[in-house]
Amino acid sequence: MKLLLVEDDMEISQMLREYLITENYEIVCAFDGEEACDKFDKDSYSLVLLDLMIPKISGMEVMRHIRQGSTVPIIIISAKDTDADITLGLGLGADDYITKPFSVTEVLARIKANIRRNTQYSKPATIENETLAIGDLVMNLEDYTVTKKSIKVDLTAKEYEILKLLLQNPKKVYTKEQMYSLIWNDAYLGDENAVNVHISRLRNKIEDNPRTPKYIITVWGIGYKLGNLL
Repeated sequence: MKLLLVEDDMEISQMLREYLITENYEIVCAFDGEEACDKFDKDSYSLVLLDLMIPKISGMEVMRHIRQGSTVPIIIISAKDTDADITLGLGLGADDYITKPFSVTEVLARIKANIRRNTQYSKPATIENETLAIGDLVMNLEDYTVTKKSIKVDLTAKEYEILKLLLQNPKKVYTKEQMYSLIWNDAYLGDENAVNVHISRLRNKIEDNPRTPKYIITVWGIGYKLGNLL
């Protein structure tokens, strides 16, 4: 699998590159935002590792460029570790966020988890041949598409899996911990940002008015559930 590593710190870039090569990944390095956009446009990648503080074009702008036409998993690796920075990064389309300093084994584990989820999301269905529907939304489990009033809604892998989880369990209320464990397939460490941001992004795409949602309902003090529109 080919990964795009966008990091202007030569020492960090070299360390990650050498370690990931030993894990049988092909690594393409970019050291500024312009180079990152150019290399991404000219090739295909299984995942992007992206630093935010890079020269010429910021990491956020690189992510916006990528998200214009791709749902490839993006993991941000950044020294910016405030809740605001993490929320902004996830809100603009990142799938995961790792703060510096980090361990290379943690990076590897996150890479494997994100690629696995993306592969499961994009592979052709061989058994399921059905749809799930609520209100104006229709989810096709065979071709992994979602439409609203017959218009396609572009969702990331995690957004799709969150919506699928709720559609398949319309009467169940999920805590943020349960949702994180099921969708991220990882231990919940008490950070609500990932779940909150992905729910917010999903609502912006499927709700008529995200401020008064009818598809994804907040159960205060507990978590989220599907609206009663069936």
